Amino acid sequence: MGKIKVLDEHVANQIAAGEVIERPSSVVKELVENSLDAGSTKIDVTVEEGGLQLIRVSDNGSGIETEDCEVAFFRHATSKIGSGKDLFQIRTLGFRGEALPSIAAVAKVDCVSSPSTDGLGRRLVIEGGSVKSFTETASSRGTDMTVKELFYNTPARLKYMKTIQTELGHISDYIYRLAMAHPNVAFSLKHNGNALLQTLGNGDLVQVIAAVYGTAVAKTMLPVRAENADYSLSGFISRPDMTRSNRQALTMVMNGRTIRNYAVSNAILNAYHTLLPINRYPVVALHVGMDPALVDVNVHPAKLEVRFSKELELVRFVEEELRGVLRGEVLIPQVGKPTPKSAVVQERMELYRTAAPEPADLDDTYRNAPLPEPPAAGEPEQPSAADPSAPNAITDSSTVRAETDGNVISEIAATANPYINESKPDSKPSSSQAANGEPDRRSDAAVRSESNALPSYRNASSSQSPSRTSGSYAGQSEPKGGMPFDRIAGMDRNPDRSEKPAAPKFPQLDPIGQMHGTYIVAQSEDGLFLIDQHAAHERINYEHYYKKFGRPAEASQQLLVPITLEFTSAEAETLRGKLQLLEQVGVDLEPFGGGAFLVRGLPHWFPAGEEKALVEEMTDWLLSEKKSIDLTKLREKAAIMCSCKASIKANQHLSKAEIESLLDRLAACRNPYTCPHGRPIVVSFSTYELEKMFKRVM
Repeated sequence: MGKIKVLDEHVANQIAAGEVIERPSSVVKELVENSLDAGSTKIDVTVEEGGLQLIRVSDNGSGIETEDCEVAFFRHATSKIGSGKDLFQIRTLGFRGEALPSIAAVAKVDCVSSPSTDGLGRRLVIEGGSVKSFTETASSRGTDMTVKELFYNTPARLKYMKTIQTELGHISDYIYRLAMAHPNVAFSLKHNGNALLQTLGNGDLVQVIAAVYGTAVAKTMLPVRAENADYSLSGFISRPDMTRSNRQALTMVMNGRTIRNYAVSNAILNAYHTLLPINRYPVVALHVGMDPALVDVNVHPAKLEVRFSKELELVRFVEEELRGVLRGEVLIPQVGKPTPKSAVVQERMELYRTAAPEPADLDDTYRNAPLPEPPAAGEPEQPSAADPSAPNAITDSSTVRAETDGNVISEIAATANPYINESKPDSKPSSSQAANGEPDRRSDAAVRSESNALPSYRNASSSQSPSRTSGSYAGQSEPKGGMPFDRIAGMDRNPDRSEKPAAPKFPQLDPIGQMHGTYIVAQSEDGLFLIDQHAAHERINYEHYYKKFGRPAEASQQLLVPITLEFTSAEAETLRGKLQLLEQVGVDLEPFGGGAFLVRGLPHWFPAGEEKALVEEMTDWLLSEKKSIDLTKLREKAAIMCSCKASIKANQHLSKAEIESLLDRLAACRNPYTCPHGRPIVVSFSTYELEKMFKRVM
């Protein structure tokens, strides 16, 4: 007698349920996605005891036809695809036909649905995969799905559930992401009677971000909008000074579907390269629209992981566009930034304050992002406005900065409707501009005199320098243009393709003095600035050395007295395989027997007196780095090491000329806002905040 037999349908459904329904959040995901596919504009989610006791999802969608109610709970029954060809043009969130039978196999399900507005619907009750009743009932248009006692008949699965708080964290995290994926759908989430989320469904993504992360985050978000032949991109990314300790705030949406993709998340982080401190991550809500034929969502039953047929092009597009957005902003953190006084705005935003705890951390499915080539503000290597030949010395030099408007959402009134095509009624040319909009060519002294500024630290000779006109900073400008979000792609299909503006200029600072030999105190007509002198010099040196390491052969020279380095036998064996990499950055290292190596040649521009320490650091990094190392990574690391060694330190007092030169050269950098490690260089205090501190304004 044969041993192989076909399992009955009930057992098969329970096995299949284990693949689709892993935890309560899986149930919520499948039911809410069905509601979205039904065209719902309002979705209410109610859970009790982390979803283990009760999950209820009600919507105002198209509902289920009477003859389809029972069929919907059959395995592989779906209205979303009809043939194998449809798998290559998937435009809905669901398509497998596995969710409802899988849920019904491990829980008690009560489904009430009506496709019409006549007030009559059908009620279907299923327990453990068996239909208990199917009757007529009163119902408004839409579907009301209740799932009780999840995993009641599979105790092995139930005992592996985490705490209520953890399960709730997974549920709320997914609802938050769906709300950002579909800002034109009104979502509500309640747990044990407590409201955790409420959105209006008016299509305003910034309001959803405010509801999820709070108004402080929403006010720092920068709009993104771009399009090419294959992809459209829209959404918001946070300024580098608004970060999180994990990647959970990275929300990626593809054609209305929240996804996880290592390559795209890497592209986002690469755009912030050198702008974020170590182990800090931005807040991102990014919508990507594309032809469904370019993506395969039929990879895993959860449909979170997808594969792109033109992944490299997508990664480049995302990275370049986000870099462009960040490059177009003045990224100076502002201390004590004033909140809007409008009672209407305050009252409106109060609606979005949530009592929900931050979602529990999910398993980190991403690897650490590799370092990209761009050295400054995430943009490709290009000649800087100034290329000082001796980064160790601070000489007196002045540069003219490019002038453009910033583009930061700085007030919550703007975030409530971030695309206001109206200029401020009280906007007027700054004191540093003439009536015709051209920069004022008068001396700084005259401009400061008219604006009643504090006495300048500079002497009269500074007026002979190129005109210092104050640029926007720390979110002083208003956003421009409009960007509607449609339900699925979340894209504006006709974005403004006008030429992108040049990077906004660094504020023109007049130094006042130095504090503790560590911080430079400066002013502009907009407020007070503190500059970390070591971080500033480190940024200047980093951009200098990064370019130098790009052509080390031009400056490499042999040493009269070679430097000897000692390693263990295992380290020496590893290092022998990486000598070619060192040679490509100008370091001539050769074995000298046993674990000894001789440094015979170095670039002549290595910081004087630090040659041995730098080579030791570079070799230590090569030996300790577990990931693959290429020339770009080594070039970046070497530039950071040299810049740190060559920079001025704390408690080092500078002369007036040195301070002026440092600020001028910092302004000439492509990214004057953060050091190579991502720490801020400059922080600002607005004039308003200073007046508020001294009770000049209330």
